[in-house]
Order: sequence, then structure tokens, then C-alpha cells
Amino acid sequence: MATPGAFVIFGATGDLARRMLFPSLYFLDADGLLPDRLRIVGAARSVLTDAEFRKQAEGWVRERAGAFFSEKAWESFSKRLSYAAGDSTAPASYKVLVEKLKGAEGGALFYLSTSPTLYIPIVKGLASVGLASPPNGLMVEKPIGNSGRTCDQINSAIAEHFPENRTFRIDHYLGKETVQNLIALRFGNALFEPLWNRYSIDHVQITVAETLGVEGRFGYYNDYGATRDMVQNHLLQLLCLIAMEPPSDMRAGTMHDEKVKVLRALRPIRDSELLEKTARGQYTRGVADGKTVPAYAEEEGGKPSDTETFVAMCAHVDNWRWAGVPFYLRTGKRMPIRHSQIVIEFRDVPHSIFTGAPLMPNRLIITLQPEESISLTIMNKTPTLSQGGYELQPLSLNLSLLDAFKGEKRRRIAYERLLLEAISDNSTLFVRRDEADAAWLWVDRIIEGWARTGLKPTSYPAGSWGPAGAFALTERNGHSWHE
Repeated sequence: MATPGAFVIFGATGDLARRMLFPSLYFLDADGLLPDRLRIVGAARSVLTDAEFRKQAEGWVRERAGAFFSEKAWESFSKRLSYAAGDSTAPASYKVLVEKLKGAEGGALFYLSTSPTLYIPIVKGLASVGLASPPNGLMVEKPIGNSGRTCDQINSAIAEHFPENRTFRIDHYLGKETVQNLIALRFGNALFEPLWNRYSIDHVQITVAETLGVEGRFGYYNDYGATRDMVQNHLLQLLCLIAMEPPSDMRAGTMHDEKVKVLRALRPIRDSELLEKTARGQYTRGVADGKTVPAYAEEEGGKPSDTETFVAMCAHVDNWRWAGVPFYLRTGKRMPIRHSQIVIEFRDVPHSIFTGAPLMPNRLIITLQPEESISLTIMNKTPTLSQGGYELQPLSLNLSLLDAFKGEKRRRIAYERLLLEAISDNSTLFVRRDEADAAWLWVDRIIEGWARTGLKPTSYPAGSWGPAGAFALTERNGHSWHE
């Protein structure tokens, strides 16, 4: 796809566009990273003039940018902005868009920041007025469907008009600096790769914990739950980056090939194993962030439901590198703290020559949020005198990205990198269709197994680390969650 002359955002007045997309585009422009001729067109139902839309967008950018807002940068950026009002299900709306895009050299890149139910109507609408032809491209947000079947339906409809090389499926975790640094850590250093296997690593934990509840998104969340909303995309993408074989290069196809191999090597969890290898939960009333919060079923618009707000799983990658190594996945709402973290725990030393306290295994801890950091826990001698031997204690070797790169004054939004990569026609950080298919296949089997066996979520108080089953899941293997 050629460098586009226009970037069109459907759902331009929605939450994602306000909080992430327009601020990200503003920062890219302020840093001189957007093509000079790139126009940015917002498309939504609200009836607005170009001037009114620019005024709204300025408020969104000011709020997100804070002290990093520049009047001069905004003046330059605002000249790129225009607006096309219309209903994305109405054919006439696309004729308006055609007029807005006249003269855009290099075609357009369309970003669907809408409900997934509108993906197919929008693609058909674009095609009806010739806007789905080369070199135009398409960016789609997750979730793409709520099952493998619906994902395939949407992807098939997209593929009729936008082939794979012009389609960018977003998982915003892939735009996070620390997630990309995981690739650098593994394949840019000689230290880790010889140890990155079943002989040195005991188990892996991936946790994405949120303190928030559904925050007015009950309608959407109740149809998806934690498994569809988080495991199928974010957690499995992180698992792929940890478990994948070294690619021969950084080209998109090469990276995607290795991730697909991991997803296809995931051992299916049979119905008879669901109680031991999965745990589902739903939060009840409790205390989060120091405030009393309602139960999930009492949230705004809530009702009695069997949707899980927490899920934990024990996954296995059945190949030579990882045979026998458990990968523990955990995500939930109304957790005690907000963090996303990968913990890689190495095996114990084969024989301890030290007396006293037992040795702790080495741990590599990669924190994605709220602050990005990497630490390695090692055993170290305490600087004290003692009779009869050494006193050891764990010590963390820390790399804080904020401290290491103090010249970077601002923490970048993950979408900045993803938008820039799509505009530059690089699909490495996006999800290929067969990746999405393989991830849904594994997740669908679990969800269908819960339905067949009647396994419903158990309750956990808001502000806790989930139901008891989550702790039993690791303890069966002699492990415990890293808190």
C-alpha cells in the first residue's frame, strides 16, 4: 500500500478516538512523523461543521496532552482535520466521504473505531463508491467478532474488498514499548536465548489486572466477558512473543509465521480438565481503590449474568522448546491493583551449597503497566558478618525505561506506533488473519466446554485477586501467583 494521502476515522466522536487516536495523531504530527500531505477526516453521526469538529478535537487533545500541548503544534495539526457527517449504514454517507477525499494522493487508510457490528456495513459502503480499491487500506479494532465463526464472517467480508496486505488488525498491546522490548530482550542479547527453554524455565505467568469495573460498558462486556475480551487477543499475543522460535528476520510475514506456530501448538483443554486448568469468576461488592463498589450484576444497566469478569488458565505449548512448562494466564476486573506483568520463573539450582534460608528461583519480571520496567531477581550475599557461612537474600537488578531514557520526556501512547506503522505500510505489529483464527480456535473450545459442563463463574469480592480456584490452579503444580 502506498503512503496514504488521507486517514479516515469512522466513529470519530467515540471514546477511543477521543482518548487515543486524535491525541496520537497530534503527537505524531508534532514530532514531524506524519506525511506532509496527509489529511485526517473524522466520520460519525453527529452533525458538525469542520470548524466545530476541530474545536472538539482540540479539547480532546488538550486533555490528553496536558503540559505537552503546544499551540503552535495544534495550529499545524488542525489544518489537517475535516469532518464528514453521516450514518455508516446509509449509502448516501459514502458519497459525502467521496467528496471529502477528492484530491487525496496515494489513496486513503480507513480506521474502524466503531462497534464490530458495523464492520461489514462500512466495508460494503466503502466498496459501493469505489473506496475499497487499491491502494486504500483498512484498520480494524478488536474484538473482531465474539467467536471464531463470527470472526471468520467479518474477515471474509473484509477480504472481499481489502486483501491481507491492505488490512491491519489492531491489538494495542503490540504497540507498547515494553512488549516490543521483549523481542529485543530475547533476540538482541546472547544472555537469555540459551536459557529460554524447558531446561531452564520452570513456568511463565502473564497477568493483566484492572481495578476498574465495566464502567458503563455492561452491554458490550456482558456479551464478551474476560475470556473473549482479553485472553483471545492480548494475553495470547504476549504468550506468542514469549514462546515463539527465533525468527530469521523482522519482516511481518516471518514474525507472524512464528506466532502462528505457537498458537497451533497450544494444547486443547478438554472438558474433563476444565476444573483443574481454568478458573472463572465474577466480582461481588467490595472495596476497590479505597471505595466501596457494587457487584458486577449491580453495575449500571446490570442484571443477573453468567459472564466472567475474571479468568485464569493453565496453558501448555506442546513443542520441543516448551514441553512440560505451564503458562499461567490471568486477567480480571476489580483487582487490588492495576498492572500488566509477565513473570518468567527459572528452575531451582540443582544443588544448594548454602545453609540457612532456602534459595529463591531467579525471576525475570517484565512490567507493561502502569510503569514499564524489566527486573531480574537473583540471589545475593548480604553485606553482613555471620559465623558459619553466607546469608543470601533476593536482589532485583532493575531496568526502568523511564530512568534509562530520561531524554524521552513523554511516555508515548501505544497507538502512536501502531498508527505510524500502518501509515508506513508495515504490518509487523498487527495480527494476521490466521493468527486470529488459531487464537479463537483454542479459546472457543474452552468457552464451549464451560457451556457443555455447566461450569459457571464463582464469586470473588471486588478488590481481591479472584476466586479460590485461581490459586488452586497454580498450587496443583507447586507454584503460586506472583503478586
